[in-house]
Amino acid sequence: MMEKTEVKPQRVLFDSGNELAAYAAKQINYHVMGYYPITPSTQIAENLDAMKAEGLHDISLVAAEGEHSAAGICYGASVCGGRVFNATSANGLLYALEQLPVQSGTRFPMVMNVACRTVSGPLSIKGDHSDIMYALNTGWIILFADTPQAVYDMNICGLKLAEKVNLPVIVAFDGFFTSHQKRRCMVFESDEVVQAFIGKREAEADLLDMDHPITIGSYMNEPDIINNKYQLHQAMRSAANWLPTIYEEYEKISGRSYGAVQESQMEDAETAVFILGSAYHTVCSAVNKLREAGKKVGVFTASVLRPFPAEELYALCKNAKTIIVADRQDSYGAGGGNMTLEIKAMLQSFGKGNDDIRVLSRIYGLGGKDFYADDAEMLFQEGENPKAKSFDYIGVTKGFGGREDMRYYEPITKEAASPGIIRRSMNPENGHVQIENARINELTVMPKRLSPGHGACPGCGIPVNVNLLLKGIEGHVVMLFQTGCGMVVTTGYPKTSFKVPYIHNLFQNGAATLSGVVEMFKQRQKRGEYPEGDITFVMVSGDGGMDIGLGSAIGAALRGSHLILLEYDNGGYMNTGYQLSYSTPMGAKSSTSHVGPEQYGKSFFHKDTAAIMAATGMPYVATAAESNPADFVKKAAKAQVYAKSEGMAYIRALSACPLNWSDKPDEERTIIGKAVDCCYFPLYEVEKGQTTLSYNPEKSNKKIPVADWLAMMGRTRHLIKPQYRGVTENIQKEIDRRWERLKALSEHPLL
Repeated sequence: MMEKTEVKPQRVLFDSGNELAAYAAKQINYHVMGYYPITPSTQIAENLDAMKAEGLHDISLVAAEGEHSAAGICYGASVCGGRVFNATSANGLLYALEQLPVQSGTRFPMVMNVACRTVSGPLSIKGDHSDIMYALNTGWIILFADTPQAVYDMNICGLKLAEKVNLPVIVAFDGFFTSHQKRRCMVFESDEVVQAFIGKREAEADLLDMDHPITIGSYMNEPDIINNKYQLHQAMRSAANWLPTIYEEYEKISGRSYGAVQESQMEDAETAVFILGSAYHTVCSAVNKLREAGKKVGVFTASVLRPFPAEELYALCKNAKTIIVADRQDSYGAGGGNMTLEIKAMLQSFGKGNDDIRVLSRIYGLGGKDFYADDAEMLFQEGENPKAKSFDYIGVTKGFGGREDMRYYEPITKEAASPGIIRRSMNPENGHVQIENARINELTVMPKRLSPGHGACPGCGIPVNVNLLLKGIEGHVVMLFQTGCGMVVTTGYPKTSFKVPYIHNLFQNGAATLSGVVEMFKQRQKRGEYPEGDITFVMVSGDGGMDIGLGSAIGAALRGSHLILLEYDNGGYMNTGYQLSYSTPMGAKSSTSHVGPEQYGKSFFHKDTAAIMAATGMPYVATAAESNPADFVKKAAKAQVYAKSEGMAYIRALSACPLNWSDKPDEERTIIGKAVDCCYFPLYEVEKGQTTLSYNPEKSNKKIPVADWLAMMGRTRHLIKPQYRGVTENIQKEIDRRWERLKALSEHPLL
């Protein structure tokens, strides 16, 4: 019988799973959180940053340039004796996946929240379980929370378990269901109660202990590596033993009881459904209704996936005749999702084969497709059918395949896309490309490759910049977009805004993907498999794509891939709700750089991607702005020449985002122009290593202080207040330094 102790004081919050994960982290007061924003887990970092601005915790929030690096930050921090936290989803989890066995194999605890989401492709940001199942074999403990309350509680219990057995822990929950739906929940009034429950961190190894230097992650051969993995196996078994004890201790202070499994009316159930996450409660409703009709039905679930609670689950379902396993993902080709395979293996290990208990597998709810009580009743009806398929999908619709009327635009011919208005020639003195007659009014005859039929916000700079670029590019074009607002608003299935061939790949791999397209085109031409002629290959990136995608882009530049890369620099991760990116202006407020008593917005200077790309030695780099359209088109025409003849060309365009810049859509061209005039975004080109200013606001007496530009946008308007004068002066000093350096480069014949 559990020892009676006083439940600690608590208060009510009406919060979501994401918010409660952040609140638990705040109460624990982790040392470090390395993170990269990805929907639907982004709110966790956002909420922690908001609390940080108010001085409510001391966690160091480190914004990585991608999830792989975020995992590396967490691993590096975890070996130093402190407490570490992370949150991710979907392809972010997969991008970090390589790092997960490193963390568990070296036995360093931490907690990572996973708001489960569909894995691309095709791209979908809605919730299912296709991401978390990839983590089953990584050596991480995996708890699965079915309510926002459980997210809070499991974050606290999960850390204590992690430190008991020296293994990292994932707290998983349904994206956009548990992650975003607000519920009435209880949290401890005092952070000290949470910290006392977890206890003081007593690290067995500490990289920073100079008196006891250690080597972590050394090279191993057999039998050392098999011993290492056996010890990890033993730690996982130890976790299974410790978890009930930790839950019992937690019940004493919280009044809330947890276990490895849950069930409803399984005591005499002949037909049972096994299902994970928030859908468990939906099935419970169906069970209650069917019980009133005299049906012997029940439902059960697991609240922990690793270590898998096989014995506890078997005790619940051993008397059933039929079990329907509902998986929110498919292990393609295996005849069921991962939970189907686990349940079948569990029954087999206890001597119950398919002749004793029939197991039906049903795939449901992919891409966040709603699952209602009626759908749960249908599952039980399937279980009563002796001829039911052993495996099937539910909720599949006919779709759009095979229709002949799906073409929205006629293909753009090479002749239509080559009006011959722009004249290109080579300067015999320096070998640079010369462009003549790139007047905007004459280029209206150029067909638009990106149609007006898209879902971009009013005033969005993305379609403006893409169309300006394409006005300077004649002939056939193939386009690649990385993930971002530009991709999302133009390709909502089954329609597309593109009149030219188009492909999408994720942030981190766009340039490599288009390099592959270019190489295949060259090979097919070489082998006579493709008609003669030219194609210009254009990659469009933005919304932080030159953070997480910078490595891929630099690789393509160094290889000399024949393509144009356009970066629409909108200064943030706009497609996930505006978190800071490395190109966000210093001092700007975003959902991960709040303004408060302890914080003034983003704490470091914006990244000069154009200078980074120029350092690769690529033949052409330029900056462009819609406020100077003729200059933009000329640079696009130059980029096409270099991409065809010499290698990669890069153009960076300042791109307005009225929604997140907090300004007016009809003023964007003026605001872009002021960014140019204050030299925050100078216009220049680096052609074959030689820098040339395209526009010098000093010579036309148009140069303005950076504060005049900052005052035009809500995201930076606070910087003109007296208390932030030091920040604004620091920004001005850095912009002046970069501008003077740029002028010096342009005046030097070799630079």
